[in-house]
Amino acid sequence: MSSQRNPSVNKMGSMPVGRLVVSMSVPLMLSLLVQSLYNIVDSIFVARISENALTATSLAYPIQIFMIAVAVGTSVGVNSLLSRTIGAKKFGEAGAIATTGLLLSALSSVVFILLGVFCRRGFIALFTTDPEISAYCEQYLLICMLFCSGTFIETMCQRFLQAVGKTFLSMVSLVAGALTNIILDPIMIFGLLGFPRLGIRGAAIATVIGQWVGMFVALALHLKRNREIRLALRGYRLSRRTVAEIYKVGVPTAITQALGSIMVSAFNSILMPFSSTAVAFYGVYYKLQNFLFMPMNGLGQAAIPIVGYNYGDGNGRRIKEVVCTMLPIGGGIAILGTILFMAFPRQLLELFAASEDMLSIGIPALRIISVTFVLSSVTIILGYAASGLGNGLINMIGTALRQLIVFVPLAYLFAKLGGISYVWFSVWIAELAAVCYAVWSSSREFRRKVRPLISAEGPVAKGTAE
Repeated sequence: MSSQRNPSVNKMGSMPVGRLVVSMSVPLMLSLLVQSLYNIVDSIFVARISENALTATSLAYPIQIFMIAVAVGTSVGVNSLLSRTIGAKKFGEAGAIATTGLLLSALSSVVFILLGVFCRRGFIALFTTDPEISAYCEQYLLICMLFCSGTFIETMCQRFLQAVGKTFLSMVSLVAGALTNIILDPIMIFGLLGFPRLGIRGAAIATVIGQWVGMFVALALHLKRNREIRLALRGYRLSRRTVAEIYKVGVPTAITQALGSIMVSAFNSILMPFSSTAVAFYGVYYKLQNFLFMPMNGLGQAAIPIVGYNYGDGNGRRIKEVVCTMLPIGGGIAILGTILFMAFPRQLLELFAASEDMLSIGIPALRIISVTFVLSSVTIILGYAASGLGNGLINMIGTALRQLIVFVPLAYLFAKLGGISYVWFSVWIAELAAVCYAVWSSSREFRRKVRPLISAEGPVAKGTAE
């Protein structure tokens, strides 16, 4: 395969920036919103089983986050490398990179299958001794982990499409899987349309069927519609250099995603001494927050291929314009989220059959936490933009500050000193620390990598003619 073959003029280097950001980010936003929606729908239906069942899925959720973290981290590393490679017009190398990405995804899923078989009970025992919660959690986790290959390969194939700007096709695959899950949830859980009533097992089965449907759709769309990335099956050899380049961005991104798993587990251990209701509430909040943050994450994820492509193409002024366009859009989304959480906390929690105890904990908590959403949007977008330049550490450290390093110790301290009503103020300090770091570190990265490109372009930016 010739490395000089150029199947088409790529829109990431030619389309006007405002239109490009919208065309790339809106499908990703919708995809992630639908993905988050099916997590919320799972919880809404599981809450109808019992509050113990909802608590069990909240305890299992960190493992699901961790699986997604490894899948997303590996695929983002591939996405970043593919975008830079295609921007440099090295199409032959892109096929070998994609093949390596699929292999790494398959191997990762095998690791989690083994963990599901041998380690799930030990994990559950760390957080609860309640026999009903433990049984629910074990049933749910076993199914999700045994059949996790679908989510790993689906995530990778979606990134192949995103790397060349085909975010709409990526959205189609994710929506197909999510809608399958949403439709099957009540059927499997409550035994509708002649199916047996499977309870919490039904929620897990609906989830994995949705993931496998999404995988088949994403793989089919890649093979049929992605002309710029062809899998290099004949004569393929695993390259250590390619793996290293993938994980240079992939490992920090995986750690970034996994921090959510660690944070939720640690925070559950802080909340459990107060009540299992507090744990159930935090599981609900985390899914509501994810639903809000998905548009911001979609915007940030669109930055990775756009920034990566234009960095490979030597177009620094376009990179700057993309980031300056995305930041106010992300801030606007965050402000809408703050208004929603401030104005309708009771209505949001009642979607999950919240008890009076959960409402008394959750209503003030949602209002306190929502103040920080604008700060989060800046941290997220700058971190993803830096990943597009090949530096995943900025995203990782920013997320670590806001979700773990500052947040968890302060939450523990505030819980000891003031009780559960003071725990939520730890979010304010953590988000402020994270945004200060993100602004400082990403500015330094842009000065080092983007400013020289702008200087080389001269007074008229490359590719700005519209």
